[in-house]
Amino acid sequence: MAGVTNAAYRQLCREQHEAGGGTDGLFVCEMITSRGIVAGDRKTMEMLQFDPGETTRSVQLYGVDPVTMADATAILCERFGVGHVDLNFGCPVPKVTRKGGGAALPYKRDRLRSILRAVVAAARPYGVPVTMKTRVGIDDAHQTYLDAGTIAEEEGCASIALHGRTAQQSYSGHADWSTIAKLKEHVSIPVLGNGDVWEAEDARRMLDQTGADGVVVGRGCLGRPWLFHDLAVALQGDGSGSDSERRALPTSGEVAVTIRRHAELLAGLQTDPEQGERRALTDLRKHMAWYLKGYPVGGDTRRALAMVSSFAELDAALAGLDPDLAFPVTELGTPRGRQGAPKSKVALPEHWLDDTSGATLDLDDDEHVSGG
Repeated sequence: MAGVTNAAYRQLCREQHEAGGGTDGLFVCEMITSRGIVAGDRKTMEMLQFDPGETTRSVQLYGVDPVTMADATAILCERFGVGHVDLNFGCPVPKVTRKGGGAALPYKRDRLRSILRAVVAAARPYGVPVTMKTRVGIDDAHQTYLDAGTIAEEEGCASIALHGRTAQQSYSGHADWSTIAKLKEHVSIPVLGNGDVWEAEDARRMLDQTGADGVVVGRGCLGRPWLFHDLAVALQGDGSGSDSERRALPTSGEVAVTIRRHAELLAGLQTDPEQGERRALTDLRKHMAWYLKGYPVGGDTRRALAMVSSFAELDAALAGLDPDLAFPVTELGTPRGRQGAPKSKVALPEHWLDDTSGATLDLDDDEHVSGG
């Protein structure tokens, strides 16, 4: 969710969750690199902004070096008042895995243990819980999730989240929820399930089928902050039809209002007053296709919204949108965001699969210093 779940979008999602009566949601900052934090990289530091209503500041941290990860954790707790640190060992993106990070790292069991031990120790004086997210493994032949769960429990992680896909699958196919159930049986710390939660009903099914303690939502909320309203209703309800009747199904006019507010929130995050409006509206562009997915909106309006660079252009484009278009119910339960095909081979450092230790590996993630 890099580039998506900044403070502006988290605020929209949090408010929808609260509107549905939710009180226990945690809205996590987009993935940030540990080296960028330690180096004081400007772009990285700009990402460390928080929704004023967030009662717990939560950051997802990426890195490959135990010392750097621990130093970054201490900075987050001391200087930014972060109350939860989540470690990303689930990213399947080639530029991350070829450096030995993300979903590739748990294959090196000793390295994973060293990072978790260092980060938990760094967060302990502040009373900040550390969690981790991972995948089933690199591929079907190199599964790591059960060992990762054992290590996470032994090193003091508060919980572990599992995306039921391998790195090789990336975002293709279907998540294997049975792996979440197996991990739940394997460890005593809380287990959260991730993968293919497109609707609130999916979250309920996942909890029922796996025994998981909670769900993690990623692509399902793209262009749909309303999903968190539905989740709050469903997870507090009894699973009856009345929960579905309370589902948020915004008209195109309601979507337009949210788009406009999203733009205002994005502008409020900018540190450069001269470039703030342009940067905010440029950032908003990638959300347009997600917001309008399934609505019968004309090509001219879609193109105009995808090219906005000022509030004046945004208002003009939104004025061309029919406000009475009903929510496209045919989109319910369908995937959102990137999907693609499984990789033929996961990009890994040379000889990565030769052994599973890696405690003394000399890994370098300088490529990600700016939080990419």
